Amino acid sequence: MNALPLHINAGTGVPLTEQIVSQIEALIRSRRVLAGAKLPSIRQLAAEQRISRFPVIEAYDRLASRGLIQPKHGSGFYVANHVDERDSHASNCDPRLAEEESNQILQQFNYPGETLKLSSGFIPEAWRDVDGLTQAIRQASRIDVPSVIDYAIPHGDTTLRQQVVMRINALGIDADLPNVMITNGASQALDLVVRYMLKPGDTVFVEDPGYYNLFGLLKLQGVRLVGVPRLANGPDIDVAEELLKLHQPKLFFVNTVFQNPTATNIAPQVAFKLLQLATQHGFTIVEDDIYADFQAVPTQRLASLDQLDRVIYVGGLSKTLSSSLRIGYLAANRELVKNLVDVKVLTSLGGTRFAESVAASLLERGTYRKYLERLRKRVRDSLSSAVQTLEGYGWDVFDEPSGGNFVWAKVPGIDDSAVLVDEAVKFGVTLAPGSYYRPNGEACPWVRINSAYAGDRCAARFFEHMTEAATARA
Repeated sequence: MNALPLHINAGTGVPLTEQIVSQIEALIRSRRVLAGAKLPSIRQLAAEQRISRFPVIEAYDRLASRGLIQPKHGSGFYVANHVDERDSHASNCDPRLAEEESNQILQQFNYPGETLKLSSGFIPEAWRDVDGLTQAIRQASRIDVPSVIDYAIPHGDTTLRQQVVMRINALGIDADLPNVMITNGASQALDLVVRYMLKPGDTVFVEDPGYYNLFGLLKLQGVRLVGVPRLANGPDIDVAEELLKLHQPKLFFVNTVFQNPTATNIAPQVAFKLLQLATQHGFTIVEDDIYADFQAVPTQRLASLDQLDRVIYVGGLSKTLSSSLRIGYLAANRELVKNLVDVKVLTSLGGTRFAESVAASLLERGTYRKYLERLRKRVRDSLSSAVQTLEGYGWDVFDEPSGGNFVWAKVPGIDDSAVLVDEAVKFGVTLAPGSYYRPNGEACPWVRINSAYAGDRCAARFFEHMTEAATARA
């Protein structure tokens, strides 16, 4: 057969075997490679990708064990005639899949002496209020000694929950203490929702592009992902309506403000229509508002329109205050919160009382509010500078970012950002390919740029090089 449209990159940190398996599986399940088709031989595929035969051998073995391909003695490997959909759920729960998804997350961590993580999801340490944090930590150690050794209550620290209630009330969400629970970061909030509300084989809608950690979590639970294109004003409602004729999603996961990775906000008319569809088709919306605190003047939230009827609202402090404290929260109707707290008790007993005590102190004393004012200015300035830099080098920016610290950008003439990933390594820069942000890992020309690092000299040299390379190709 002709060469498979694979994009294998040894520099991403993801094992070559995992890359081959996931990409061939996606081709088979999307019917881009049809049943009965002959696959390239092990030697041919290894030569095409310029890699050793060993990862190809292991990848073909895994695909055969999943029932996706069939080896025929003396003839080669062929796509199976019948791909059982149940196999997709089983493979999604494969721990090897979890390893692949986690590798995508690990690449954004930066350590001394390593490359510039240009796609990182974190703000720099120098931008954090380290002095305010350490002072609050010392205070909690002195006046709340039990917090150093005891579990937090399952719902979370009462003072912290009161602070969260005030914060979401300010967004127009009519909530009280029984509507709110504290979680170990927003990730745990999403995990609790998935554990309680979904089972293997269920279908959910997600944004395309969207949050890859969520995609991995859903796949790990054997949940079907259906991507809805993300436009500059929110999910593409027209496409969502067409997809609802074919699917019955249990949940729709949406980033309302400074969406990851496009940095766009949902428009009021889109929010209204989305809630109408939720009512008509009986699905629940999970509103991931983790970047809320980067926004100085609040815009429309789904939860403020719906008042926690068909919306579960998720937020947190990790993106701004401290990733180490792992403070997230969830707001929903009282009965659902009660049930989710039960799941939390079964899976983790409780939160970290000390972290919750520190966070409560920072919010209650106004330290966090003053810090946010400084942080928003730094983020706003770096975002403006990053957009100006990228556009100056001829890159395309996905709409004008409305805030946050991400820029979703591409180089004109380059259809697959895997090319950018390969070239970035030459300049001491690590990028995550745009395919990471798509539900099924499809090729994508876009990449996520963290504006905080876009001014680095290594990044500037890389931006310029890619523009010159694209011009030379044209």
